[in-house]
This record gives sequence, structure tokens and C-alpha cells, in this order.
Amino acid sequence: MPNGIGGAPPEVYLALGKPYEKTAFDLSQGKRLYAWFGCPTCHGDGRGSTGPSLLDGFWIYGPGMVSLVGSIKDGRPNGMPSFKDRMTIDEIWQLAGYVKSMGAYKATVLSPARDDKGHTRPAENRAPAAVMFNEGPVGFAPGGKL
Repeated sequence: MPNGIGGAPPEVYLALGKPYEKTAFDLSQGKRLYAWFGCPTCHGDGRGSTGPSLLDGFWIYGPGMVSLVGSIKDGRPNGMPSFKDRMTIDEIWQLAGYVKSMGAYKATVLSPARDDKGHTRPAENRAPAAVMFNEGPVGFAPGGKL
């Protein structure tokens, strides 16, 4: 591939509906990989440590999935190691999807099995119920009177 990322090209990724950042399985796998490969050693719970924060709104290489995959796969100068020899391309995309879900660039309600203590947004199961904001069925008035 001309962009050097390899694996699942962005065209296929977009055609599939961005699965690595929208499915519970892939996000849960990304969370597992985040812990398994020692990402908290540098990035902490996402707030940063020796490595940059993943929760703030400033990422040097941008918030796009392609740039996240590139950072994980090939590494970056000044400390980010390359994981291309330690992870499959699917694992890299899953990890990138999880990291993107932590970021502050775009709010998302997708957060399966995450720990809420390190996130700036509530999990989807802690959001107000949608029924509280709807009028209800046609002919239904608040208070149960028709």
C-alpha cells in the first residue's frame, strides 16, 4: 500500500462501517490489548504519564484511525515503540479503536466493559434513559391522562 499501513486498507475499513471503533467485541479486545501490551506503563489510564495523555484534545498526529494505526504499528520518535512484530494487523486496529474511544475529539457512547474512572464521558449505560425525553406514544399525555 502506498501509505505503508498494510493490512485492512482504509477503503475496506470505511466500507465495513468502521467496525473497529463501533463494535463491542473490537473495543473490548482493544481494552484487553491496551493492558496486555503495557500501554498503561507510559500512558497510564489514559491521562498520560511518561507518554502523552490520550484523554486530552491534542494529539500530535491527529485523531484519525489511520494515524493511530500508523503510530501503533510503526512507532513514533521520542519513545513510542513499534508493535508491528508483536501484534497482528487486526489487533493493531482493535487497539487503535479503543484508544480513539478514550480521546476527547469526538464524543462516543460506545464503551463496552470500560472502567469509568479514567474517562471524561459517562458510559452508555449511565446516560439518561431516552424515554424520559420522549413525548410517548400518540395520545399519551404526561401524568397518564388522555
